Amino acid sequence: MPIYSIPQTKPPVRAFFSCPLPAAFGIGLLAQLLFCWRLTTPHVLVFDEVHYVPAARMLRSLAGPVNIEHPLLGKTLIALGMMLFGDNALGWRALSTAAASAVVMGVFAILWLLFGRIRTASVGAVLTALNFTVFVQARTAMLDGFMAAFVVTGLAALLWAMRAGGWWRWLLGSVLLGLAVGTKWTALPYVGFAGLTYLIARWRRPALWPGLHPLAALVLLGGGVALAYLATFWPAFLYADQPLTWRTLLPFQIDMYHRQTQVLPPHTYQSAWWTWPFDWRPIWYLYEFADGAQRGVLMLGNPAVMWGGLIAVLACLAAWVRSGNAKAGGIALLWIGSVAMWAIIPKSLGFFYYYYLSSIWLAIAIAAAFDHWRARLRYWDEAFLALTGVLFIHFYPILGATALKGPGSFHGWMWLKSWI
Repeated sequence: MPIYSIPQTKPPVRAFFSCPLPAAFGIGLLAQLLFCWRLTTPHVLVFDEVHYVPAARMLRSLAGPVNIEHPLLGKTLIALGMMLFGDNALGWRALSTAAASAVVMGVFAILWLLFGRIRTASVGAVLTALNFTVFVQARTAMLDGFMAAFVVTGLAALLWAMRAGGWWRWLLGSVLLGLAVGTKWTALPYVGFAGLTYLIARWRRPALWPGLHPLAALVLLGGGVALAYLATFWPAFLYADQPLTWRTLLPFQIDMYHRQTQVLPPHTYQSAWWTWPFDWRPIWYLYEFADGAQRGVLMLGNPAVMWGGLIAVLACLAAWVRSGNAKAGGIALLWIGSVAMWAIIPKSLGFFYYYYLSSIWLAIAIAAAFDHWRARLRYWDEAFLALTGVLFIHFYPILGATALKGPGSFHGWMWLKSWI
């Protein structure tokens, strides 16, 4: 859940705009370069791009409704990328890389606002960039990358409001969360997390969110989310065929819900939500002969982040219980809530990429755990970053669709039978 505590040594608010910015933008720029390297390989559609790119083409031409089980914003952004760079691999995926870089810098902002230390913020941001899930989604034209970018930056804006006050910062975070819901409905629980955490935080620490009355905060949160969400449907009102109207807007939401909750046939890569934290059943987004060579793209989590993150979550809970570190405890609860919500979301099938946002919270938990025990662990965070980087380099050929020797090449990276 969004974190509500403040650093014991609180740096001036203006420091957010000075000292941390070079580090945040530097890491963000390096992440953007990493995500863009060989972005157009392969030149064919991979995994769910086969659904969202055609839907984006329809949106670009305002022809009519398609892929109506999801809101419009993610597909609108893919269409914008195609308008800027063409209907090709670059156009399909360009804005996904920007979304992933926003995630990286959003993680930096969250950790800086919580702990006030550039080292802690940088560790979390680099771990996020080197987590395979973020890298793969950055290079795939899907909805989840955009949804995650809006959620992460939205929570960062709400924390900014907690630190600096001002209704417009809170409204900014609310609007970003509304855009997240307008990309994919699975962002909706984070609105509830934000509201609940705000109420608990203000009850325990009335000095938080200075100048923002609780009633005004909740109204701004709900209103900002609702208005931003409704605004994402504007292109549908301009369709040449079956345009949306104010009378059909609500029935359209009901139709979306029925399509979201319909019972689907079994799928090769389906997996139960409780297996996702263990990196048990990844998804091959691509494994075929493409662009003149055998290539693969495996949606897998970096084992160091995925498995080390579970230890970090426990460590954050221990820091909360034993030392009263509410910041670390809140991060652990955020991850727990992000996983537990899938136990009640009415989806007939589950897939590992639904864990995308949770994998981002793991990087934050690792950075928070190193921060809490920084006097004892000293340079362990650097060693952990090195391990994460080595694993990224090792797995890169089946993350970045490089040319492989042949159809059986993937066995060299299969640590578990369930990964095949």
